[in-house]
Amino acid sequence: MSPCQEATRKGQVFAAGTWGGEFHPDFQPREGELRVHEHWSASGFANTDLDFLLKQHHVSRIVLIGMRANTCIETTARFAQELGYHVTLIKDAIAAFRPEEMQATFELNAPTYAHAILTAEEFISGLSHGATSP
Repeated sequence: MSPCQEATRKGQVFAAGTWGGEFHPDFQPREGELRVHEHWSASGFANTDLDFLLKQHHVSRIVLIGMRANTCIETTARFAQELGYHVTLIKDAIAAFRPEEMQATFELNAPTYAHAILTAEEFISGLSHGATSP
């Protein structure tokens, strides 16, 4: 394991049954919604059925929120872009442990792989106006 993975394992960050390891009450899976197998490391695609499920349901655009900007979010977004997905990041719904991590993600890295970097308000506004492309 990498040093970061080892620290996560030791600290039980995102462990099942803990605050970071459970769905936020506002984002609980609904009846009939698909659930992807848990990922092993930083990417939501590597070693999961996510790509298969998305393609099976003709999904070509993904919107990412969550934790940790410069690891899980970036890795999942880069992987998605490599697989041909349109990637949108919601910058005020993504977190990190330090401001420098957020800065590196949104100012340096994300413009190289994300198709759109929006606030939640901008994203929701685009939905309410029937926008098909952020």
